[in-house]
Amino acid sequence: MTDLLGQDMDNHPDKAGPAGGHGPTAGHGHPAPAATAGAGHTAPGQPSGAPAAPDGPEERRGTATWHARDLLSVAGAAVAAVALTFLLFGWIAPFDAPLGFVVVAYLLFLGVYAVLVSFDENPVAVRDRVVAVLWQSLATLLLVVLVFVISYTLWRGHRALDHLNFFTQDLSTTGPLQPLTQGGVVHAMIGTLEQITIALAVTVPLGLACAVFLNEVPGGYARLVRTVVEAMTALPSIVAGLFIYATVILILGYDKSGLAAGLALSLMMLPIIIRASDVVIRLVPGSLREASYALGASQWRTVLTVVLPTARSGLTTAVILGTARGIGETSPVLLTAGYTASVNKSPLSGPQTSLPLATFFMVASPQKNMIARGFGAAALLMALVLLLFVVARIIGGRGPGELSRAQQRRRAQASRRDVARMSSGTGPLREPRQRPGRRPDRRPVPVPAGGDPHGRRGRSRGGTRP
Repeated sequence: MTDLLGQDMDNHPDKAGPAGGHGPTAGHGHPAPAATAGAGHTAPGQPSGAPAAPDGPEERRGTATWHARDLLSVAGAAVAAVALTFLLFGWIAPFDAPLGFVVVAYLLFLGVYAVLVSFDENPVAVRDRVVAVLWQSLATLLLVVLVFVISYTLWRGHRALDHLNFFTQDLSTTGPLQPLTQGGVVHAMIGTLEQITIALAVTVPLGLACAVFLNEVPGGYARLVRTVVEAMTALPSIVAGLFIYATVILILGYDKSGLAAGLALSLMMLPIIIRASDVVIRLVPGSLREASYALGASQWRTVLTVVLPTARSGLTTAVILGTARGIGETSPVLLTAGYTASVNKSPLSGPQTSLPLATFFMVASPQKNMIARGFGAAALLMALVLLLFVVARIIGGRGPGELSRAQQRRRAQASRRDVARMSSGTGPLREPRQRPGRRPDRRPVPVPAGGDPHGRRGRSRGGTRP
């Protein structure tokens, strides 16, 4: 068989492959030059129009991976951009604006970086790298601004925060020239707590009810309500304060108080809670509703027992976000709460100060100690808002119906208890055991006179049981 194949290949040398030791002929029977291994050449036995095989395994290209040359490109582009900007502002054009310097340097940085990347990458990769650097630089800028605001507030207010009396005293007996060892913002802390409690008492039931209505009752009226809620999210805070000031204080005749401030804050918190709750309730799987309806539950019982418990974590996040929005408002409180330097525990009568309002008045003072107290109050308010956002982030990290670790442990423990109860025979769901290989006992059972087979008194059911 091998000899026959060899003779056939000798007779037809143009069909011989690499194994035969002969290549294709060119022209008058002369052998063609051997194909080299590389791009643009055709391998022996391969059609001329087919693409060449790759030299090695294809490499996976990572778009989110930074290498040393990428970091060097960024650093080199930054240095070159700053140098060119100095040259432009110092020698070519008589510019001296700091903001213009930063803008020109950033634009030059993007251009130089694109040129450096183009030496090693194709145009598509160059665009990807430039856009990635653009977004990452903007994110870095936002992070730097946030860190600067927090650091500056803490640095200016640490002189007041270092004293315990700042958290336990008010300013009723403290003047602007008094040292920081006297006076505090406890009156503003109490006012903030009471006002935000009033606002939550108004917004939580109304916000959740409105969100449920928007999801469970479709129609034109629901679309109108959703449009109004979306418009209220952009409502200026001063307008909310003016509305409560005109209705509660001017028309109804009430004084400036914590109640009026709480109502003004509720106008700012309500659209936030409605929008966030609406989005969370939409994420509840429709299969849960269908299963509840299949079991015979009504629509509102399904909402109370299925939809709201499933979206509990998201609804909690919505309430916390609304609280963080309302707790830092100043304009509504400025028009409706009034200002006092002493503690007012009654939100129904008399002016009541909150932390934003106390910060506003103390920072406006020309005295350094009072300004330090104002920055201390601002730092306290900022820490409270950041804490609320962190809690909202932790709670809102789970989707609708997703259990936390503690809930999963409790659910597993309850399952083990149920299994143990059913296995021991003490539970109501235990099935009767039957020995393997034994047929059910269907022999006649004698019935006592006037009773059943189990010895209970009553009317006889017959002499046998199935």
